[in-house]
Amino acid sequence: MSGVPIKSAREVALMRQACQVAAETLLGVGEMLRPGVTTAQIDRFVREDTARRGARPAQLNYHGFPRSVCTSVNEVVCHGIPGPRVLDRGDIINVDITSVVQGYHGDTSATFYIGEPGPDAKHVTEVARQCLEVGIRQVREGIRIGDIGAAIQRFAESQGCSVVKAFVGHGVGRAFHEAPQVPHYGRPGTLSRLRAGMCITIEPMINLGNYDVEILEDRWTAVTKDRTLSAQFEHTVVVTKNGCEVLTRRSRPLANSEIFPRVFN
Repeated sequence: MSGVPIKSAREVALMRQACQVAAETLLGVGEMLRPGVTTAQIDRFVREDTARRGARPAQLNYHGFPRSVCTSVNEVVCHGIPGPRVLDRGDIINVDITSVVQGYHGDTSATFYIGEPGPDAKHVTEVARQCLEVGIRQVREGIRIGDIGAAIQRFAESQGCSVVKAFVGHGVGRAFHEAPQVPHYGRPGTLSRLRAGMCITIEPMINLGNYDVEILEDRWTAVTKDRTLSAQFEHTVVVTKNGCEVLTRRSRPLANSEIFPRVFN
């Protein structure tokens, strides 16, 4: 595939380091979340924890983004800017972390529950979690990128949810965003083939209502156009001959996220 970086074994090892820093910081975020915490406090924790691990947060100053992490609450689909917002019981929040180690990027996110979620919040979050797993199960050398999106879209829609089309997964490595783009919707057998050594993110954004989004006046925050709830989970993976390695796989369950039973049909 022309223009798509194929990582050497050394580069995959560096990617693995960056991804594990991001995964550990995300675990720390889960442990601090509770009603009354502000998104600015999350940003401060991520900035300090990332530095303590010898890394830097990729989001800070990326194309002018003003904070070290994206915090997307309830109807915010992605790119929420941390600030004074106080998390309330029943909220859901996606926290998106990208850590840079020796020039390589590790990118991961998860949606967390603030207290016991309502049925809609629980449904869209658990569907998003499963959509990520569905997408990862497709990955191996030789499949087409459209196969990933088709499987995710089919599952999400079978659960009464929609897949955001305005934002996609992507290649990742020395650059935050590399080729190829990885849509989370589409048709099987379409788009380019995956090759072993490619590092990509899979990060489906799943809405309870329609998939349309709009961007707020800050030019970053994307919200559902119908203001229904949205949830997202993300991993960075490296393609192998027979599947993939999840480079951002966590060493233990996330607090305030992986604590409720699955609700799939």
